[in-house]
Amino acid sequence: MDSLTWLQQWYQAQCDGDWEHSYGIEITTLDNPGWSLKIQLDETELEEREFEKIEIHRSSTDWLQCRVSSAKIFNEPGQAVFQAVCGARNLSEVLEIFQS
Repeated sequence: MDSLTWLQQWYQAQCDGDWEHSYGIEITTLDNPGWSLKIQLDETELEEREFEKIEIHRSSTDWLQCRVSSAKIFNEPGQAVFQAVCGARNLSEVLEIFQS
């Protein structure tokens, strides 16, 4: 199964009538050019999973960075977010990293 099909199925599985009203997925473009991906992990099976930051720089057009962040504000639980930025032709690779 390709990573985009998998992501669609993962997203649909999270939608329970509540989750999709507070959380979601954002895919936007960068001006260098490239992609930015944010996937909110709160209230999913991935919320507590460990993830080690990944940085790959093959060239000025072939690169990616992935991490999971959790910003805590005023001692309140933060949002767990998978964040990735990548070159214009690396979006599928980033989706595969999220899938794995």
